[in-house]
Amino acid sequence: MRNNNRLKVYLNGKLVDKSEAKVSVFDHGLLYGDGVFEGIRSYEGLVFKLKEHLDRFFESAKTLMLKIPLSREELTEAIVLTLKTNRLKDAYIRLVTTRGEGDLGLDPRKCDRPTIIIITDRIVLYPRKLYREGLEIITVPTQRNIPAAVDPQIKSLNYLNNILAKIEAVNAGKEEAIMLNHAGYVAECTGDNIFIAKGGELLTPPTYVGALRGITRMAVIAIARREKIPIREEVITRHNVFNAEESFLTGTAAEVIPVVKVDGRMIGKGKPGPLTLRIMREFHKLTRTDGVRYRL
Repeated sequence: MRNNNRLKVYLNGKLVDKSEAKVSVFDHGLLYGDGVFEGIRSYEGLVFKLKEHLDRFFESAKTLMLKIPLSREELTEAIVLTLKTNRLKDAYIRLVTTRGEGDLGLDPRKCDRPTIIIITDRIVLYPRKLYREGLEIITVPTQRNIPAAVDPQIKSLNYLNNILAKIEAVNAGKEEAIMLNHAGYVAECTGDNIFIAKGGELLTPPTYVGALRGITRMAVIAIARREKIPIREEVITRHNVFNAEESFLTGTAAEVIPVVKVDGRMIGKGKPGPLTLRIMREFHKLTRTDGVRYRL
């Protein structure tokens, strides 16, 4: 078993021991959640969809008027260097930039140097058994942030909205939960996008209802189109979910995982369906071919 304590973390241009990877208590990422991040995966020495992740990273930062201190090319080099240093071929990568150290006020002008962090480690979000048998999830009362307040397209460090919903799921004994938007439509789950299938067609909520433009979500949409599976971004309700023949969730950490029960209602036959299994197989293939390759 690898010694997790020996991990090196990239922090402001240096690789430091995990125990020494520290930021100031005055960092606005800590004080106010003022920053952006990306969760990225590597598979067998390939950083999956790195370009798409970096594009979203820079878009989130631009909306926050947060200057990323490295270019895309420099970030790519730093990510690969951190993976190589930690001897990781299969890893979860957390890329973070905060506003940096400031004072106790909100004013971002008081933060003159952003903090940049790259963490590489292993991750297991759900037990393997649930990929074979499927998840049981619920709908929780906490609504998804509205775009006019905190736009869900910004992958910011302020994740309290999702955490509150996750707490409700955990308190109910469930691994994951659906979040509705202010109008009662299905937006996404606390950390994953959601898809449903009926009549051989896939549906997923559009981003304007509050769903993140997930990288895995977009990969699945592309897979469906390539495989000639009809797919639409469509406003859906819980009624649509309850009466779906199949359902699955997507996310960088979750990958593609089946859902077999929602709010006590069985989805389809109560086991992963043929479309879901097909998407899972094709996604697995994609993770070995689409990205930036490196060697240890």
